[in-house]
Amino acid sequence: MTELPAFKLIVNGERTAVRADGDTPLLWVLRDLLGLYGTKFGCGIAQCGACTVHINGQPVRSCSIPLSEAIHGEITTIEGARGPTAKAVINAWTARNVPQCGYCQSGQVMSAIALLSEVPVPSDEDIDTAMSGNICRCGTYLRIRAAIHDAAAQLGKA
Repeated sequence: MTELPAFKLIVNGERTAVRADGDTPLLWVLRDLLGLYGTKFGCGIAQCGACTVHINGQPVRSCSIPLSEAIHGEITTIEGARGPTAKAVINAWTARNVPQCGYCQSGQVMSAIALLSEVPVPSDEDIDTAMSGNICRCGTYLRIRAAIHDAAAQLGKA
């Protein structure tokens, strides 16, 4: 049996190495090999957003990124979401009671953090565009939009 290659990654600010096939989706590396269960499997075809993580600050669907491509950037999962923007988003999510079942929320939060990092005062259209790839089965879209506006306002006071 051939030994799997080792890949070096930076995940949530820490350097790590994993042994896996280079075609393995990043999602499964994060969950199965690194024990980071906050990133969820939803559809497996990059359509629902439940698996959203950041690579170099940009939101990506980890179910569709092969490990061999993920080694070229810094990966941030919901477990590693830090800083004023992440704090503002998480606080707003809690204050607005956004989650119902909660399954999609890590992907929603990661997309919202990326949006506010790029557009500090987003319009409804900006929010709808940035969040369009994140499906919420519970339909909390209006609370998500309101929470993003709240987070932007909170950051504006900082």
